[in-house]
Amino acid sequence: MIYCDYQATTPLAPEAREAMLPWLDGPDGTGFGNPHSPHRFGRQAAAAVELARDRVAALFPPGGRVIFTGSATEAINLALRGSHPPGDARPVAVSAIEHAAVLDTARALRCPVEILPVDRAGLVDPACGLPDAVRLVAVMQVNNEIGTIQPVDALARRAKELGALFLCDAVQGAGKLAPPAEADMIAVSAHKLYGPKGIGALWIRDGVVLEPLLTGGGQEQGLRSGTLSPALCAGFGVAARLSTELLENDAQHVEKLWARVHSLLPEWELNGSADSRWHGNLNIRREGLDVARLMSDLRTIAFSAGSACASGSGRPSHVLSALGLSARQAKSSIRLGFGRYTTLDEIEMVAESLNAAAERQDMR
Repeated sequence: MIYCDYQATTPLAPEAREAMLPWLDGPDGTGFGNPHSPHRFGRQAAAAVELARDRVAALFPPGGRVIFTGSATEAINLALRGSHPPGDARPVAVSAIEHAAVLDTARALRCPVEILPVDRAGLVDPACGLPDAVRLVAVMQVNNEIGTIQPVDALARRAKELGALFLCDAVQGAGKLAPPAEADMIAVSAHKLYGPKGIGALWIRDGVVLEPLLTGGGQEQGLRSGTLSPALCAGFGVAARLSTELLENDAQHVEKLWARVHSLLPEWELNGSADSRWHGNLNIRREGLDVARLMSDLRTIAFSAGSACASGSGRPSHVLSALGLSARQAKSSIRLGFGRYTTLDEIEMVAESLNAAAERQDMR
């Protein structure tokens, strides 16, 4: 089985797994302690959490704090809901190609939501119109479906000029690109950068005040009550450290994979910009392609259909529709994702298999 769905999740780095194991110890070990307890077991666990926090903080700009959450979705909810005063009717602005965690949460705030369009390359214009009295602007760093890299720093500066906060979903960019330096809040997820599932983080710039979503014990600086998992934190921390250390090597490897697979798929059209994108994401379409049949024919390759939303409803992707693609074009699209552990031989086999399966459909 060849794995080409790195936007959905990345393989767990062996180093991250090893870092987690001591904190899963049973009664014969010392790693099972509650990090919020005052005794030796708890203090050891707390030290592991804070080491992980420091490592994750290295993914972000200086001048902020890291709050661990259960996922990036939770981090986004904390940012959007926690910064929304009750009864505040000022509008928020979000891009048309945001993840559902941003779009659905923004719509739930009971305030006007301005949708910022993208061009056919999948990019938000930094000079786009923002609503008067806008309270918050949310634009993701790297799109999860088509990989386009947005001009988030320019947009953040625009937001600040209007007195608005800027939230960046950096789930797909963290550990791969420089962090959005001008953002006020940044959401990330461990399992998108070779860490474990079940943990994310929200970076909050100093001076930004949020109200908690989860109340109770007051853990995580009063913003996220609940007992933290030292194992998940440790795995996240090591994955973050590796992403920082291997940033250049990972990027060079991905560029080689991109150049090779792109050259082997000349009959396929690229969705989104070829230049302003993370090249570990290849979203492509082929006229008349039956994607369901393609996925059935290629069961030894794990990749994603480009046409379905996260719920699997079968509706055309809101991201591809925002680019101006027709429903037919969107439904003939697929997404390949690759990264640190993908080999050149694997990517060549994937391209060969895709071409052969598509050509068989053409002959029917």
